[in-house]
Amino acid sequence: QVQLVESGGGLVQAGGSLRLSCTASGTGFNIIDMGWYRQAPGKQRDLVATITSGGRTKYANSVKGRFTISKDSAKNTVYLQMNSLKPEDTAVYYCHANADLVSRGVRYVGYWGQGTQVTVSS
Repeated sequence: QVQLVESGGGLVQAGGSLRLSCTASGTGFNIIDMGWYRQAPGKQRDLVATITSGGRTKYANSVKGRFTISKDSAKNTVYLQMNSLKPEDTAVYYCHANADLVSRGVRYVGYWGQGTQVTVSS
């Protein structure tokens, strides 16, 4: 099994910045990709950004140029640097990872973190 622990959420004024972190822990796994999704009240959970083990990134159009996803493979950690935050970025941000469970011979299993609240005030 893989556990994802997020940190870094909080309250910030519009135009400010926050950095989210998510670390994957467990045994016998290889990370395929990690990413961030967000869910605002009454809305569906949407992709924010993802990064593959090879470093390929993907962003939602709404965050391009403002958010940057990066990773530290040695620490199984993914980061989301969020700049120029807007009130519409307010949501619970969830970390997601796809992993191969090498020790169990299971491929491409998805995991979610518990979520961290990001609130941007106007």
